[in-house]
Order: sequence, then C-alpha cells, then structure tokens
Amino acid sequence: MPGQLEPAANDRDLLLRAAQDEMSAFEKREAEFRKKDRQERAERLHIPLQADS
Repeated sequence: MPGQLEPAANDRDLLLRAAQDEMSAFEKREAEFRKKDRQERAERLHIPLQADS
C-alpha cells in the first residue's frame, strides 16, 4: 500500500509546485501592470510619483 500512496503524493507535490510557480508569475505580471498603470495615470494627471513605490 505505501507504494501506491507515494506516486500520488509526488503528483500532488508537482501540481502544487506548478500552481505556486504560476501564482508567482501572475503576481509579478500584476505588480508590473499596476506600476505601469500608476505611472500612466500620474502622467495624465500631471502629478509626480512618490519614490517609495
């Protein structure tokens, strides 16, 4: 029986790792999008961006 559980656990770990990688990539794209959007809005409204962001 333990031999049967091991591949399932490994599959789960692989799936979890893939999901985490996808989430990290999404969060990076989202942060870049927000930064670009913030810059564009600041330019449109003629206001300076704060250096802390």
